[in-house]
Amino acid sequence: MFIAPLFRLAKTCLQTLRTLFQTRKDLVLEHLALRQQLSIYVQKEPKPRMDLPDKLFWVLMSRSWSRWRETLVIVKPDTVVRWHREGFRLYWRWKSQRGNKTGRPSTKAEIRDLIRKMATEHHWGAPRIHGELLKLGYKVGQATVSRLMPRRPADPEQSQRWKTFLRNHSDVLAAMDFFVVPTATFGLLYGFFIIEHGRRKILHFNVTANPTADWVIQQLREAFPYETAIKYLILDRDAIFNAKVVSCMRSMGIEPVRITAQRPQENGVAERWIGSCRRELLDHVIVLNERHLRRLVRLYLRYYHEDRTHLSLAKDSPEGRPVASRPSPTAQIVAMPRIAGLHHRYEWKVAA
Repeated sequence: MFIAPLFRLAKTCLQTLRTLFQTRKDLVLEHLALRQQLSIYVQKEPKPRMDLPDKLFWVLMSRSWSRWRETLVIVKPDTVVRWHREGFRLYWRWKSQRGNKTGRPSTKAEIRDLIRKMATEHHWGAPRIHGELLKLGYKVGQATVSRLMPRRPADPEQSQRWKTFLRNHSDVLAAMDFFVVPTATFGLLYGFFIIEHGRRKILHFNVTANPTADWVIQQLREAFPYETAIKYLILDRDAIFNAKVVSCMRSMGIEPVRITAQRPQENGVAERWIGSCRRELLDHVIVLNERHLRRLVRLYLRYYHEDRTHLSLAKDSPEGRPVASRPSPTAQIVAMPRIAGLHHRYEWKVAA
């Protein structure tokens, strides 16, 4: 019955000794964080609750102090990350709904109805409908016409042909894509990656705040130097993958394969990796800048390639993880932290 009190006393003594080696900045921030939490606990309510100023305090603390997790006891660190995500959504919602009108103008209802009527009655495509609208005096883009046309049912034969192509060329096939990451200052960073279909390896990754076609071309050159290019490369219909990028790919011996418009499932391998990266890394951290995001993803890629098992690889890792047998009857399983303890790899260790 005396073990728990002794453990708490020893922990308190160690924390007190640690303060002797802390800088003045750390001491001030730690004192401020503890007093803020204490003020919440002494509230005269049935249950202490954190209001908007309290949440904002910890979001700002997570941006300015690297040891904020050590002093946070009232909520979990993942809760602070979730507050930051909510603030990011509120900020961009406010920015998009301000008085000044920015972005594309909305399409009138009569134009939308006319596009659907022409597509239904005559089975015309977007170029033909766009031409008719121009002759009627409507100023609208062909991309807008394509977006507003009614969806046709998926062709099962086309889907089957696509699956067959992916299966037959998996060893010489890769895919590239962008994904968006919010920062602590509510900015946007764009992560670019190229993933191999055969072993699900990430062949290249980089980050930028201003993606351009020339930047993508440079990434392709870095990913496939000295005539080591893949045979086929899947890409979506993003405007950044323009004719200049396609021409560079073909000059490198890469055959570009564009997916169908508004069908991201055709690039399923890349989309699934983005989902894994978000669930296993980005949803648990607040990204500060390009350098921070690049360092985090590189740590995740090491774990992803060497440790993480994949269902599509028969429960193996992309780099190939050997099966470890128990070295001795006294050996125990230990957890080896990865990505600063966010994930773990389990190994046998002989007891000392």
